[in-house]
Amino acid sequence: MTPLHPLKGPNKLKLGVFAANADGGLAITDVPERWRATWDDNLATAQIADRAGLDFFLPIARWAGFGGKNKVREWSFETFTWAAGLAAATQRIGLFMTVHVPLVHPLYAAKALATVDHISHGRAGLNIVCGWNPKEFGMFNIPLVEKGYDQAAEWLAVIEKAYASSEPFDFAGDYYKLTNAVSRPASLQSPRPVTMNAAFGGPGRDFAAANCDYLFTTFTDISQAGQHVADIRSRSAHIGRDVGAYTVCHVVCRDTQAEAEAYYERYAATEADHAAVDAHMAGKKEFSSSHDSSAYDLYRKRFGGGAGSYPLVGTPEQVAEEMAAIAAEGYEGIALSFANYLYELPYFCDRVLPLLRSRGLRT
Repeated sequence: MTPLHPLKGPNKLKLGVFAANADGGLAITDVPERWRATWDDNLATAQIADRAGLDFFLPIARWAGFGGKNKVREWSFETFTWAAGLAAATQRIGLFMTVHVPLVHPLYAAKALATVDHISHGRAGLNIVCGWNPKEFGMFNIPLVEKGYDQAAEWLAVIEKAYASSEPFDFAGDYYKLTNAVSRPASLQSPRPVTMNAAFGGPGRDFAAANCDYLFTTFTDISQAGQHVADIRSRSAHIGRDVGAYTVCHVVCRDTQAEAEAYYERYAATEADHAAVDAHMAGKKEFSSSHDSSAYDLYRKRFGGGAGSYPLVGTPEQVAEEMAAIAAEGYEGIALSFANYLYELPYFCDRVLPLLRSRGLRT
């Protein structure tokens, strides 16, 4: 019998590590200790998270970077092979792959995803993205698809049909034409591994409501964060489904508030890779709908610190309090990034997780 996927486990607030497969993680900084995303450091971080009982390890999918002094995120590991390597070296943690639909054929994705699900004994997860960066897609001579989420729905339908069919099948869609297609083995999870979709705009949320288990989204302020949960709940309920919401935060946790704020100012503002921050913000603002429009003008430090995500900066007690407030807004999980995962994740696990357990958010 396939074990229950960690995202369907007992923790009321699921926690994971985000973007460790890429140079810098989510931070766009020039500090000497910035995350280098070596394989050995990825492996060590995944095993720390696994031993601590975190629920998932979630990568970003990047092919080109954002320039600047450090060529931010130009170095990144491809997510199918990255997850397969980590699956063989961990025991409990969920391992996601993040996939650009237009760049990966669904039959290849079905085979690769099932492979990781078997290696991990049912811990694979799929983060479906359609892409937003035309310069990056230009590397492949592939244009961004105008109705990308229509393609994504068809792409996922091919994967599910491949897993469900014991015989070769034909498929005639608007984006994919298949003849005598087969992909064995099927995933251990049925009808397919856990799925999420990172979306802020309406079309992406409609796709998540109809096709995914979870929406992965951002917010600018905790007091307004619940509106995104209500939105995806409403969209999914309207078609008879129940889709949960996850978000992303970057963390600076220290013994004192002053120490945490000083380090945040240093790595995210004073010693940010400013050229790369400018390039990232400009690209996101023009081509992506991943953030509230006000975020680009009000929160530049958040882009240096964590790609525009919400900051959790303070003592263990302060970080736990804000995480509890996020959970109270209806979020089922938070993906976390750090300036250096290997240095900072152990402290977070040792000091914050017990506080979340005492609040009934973790088992």
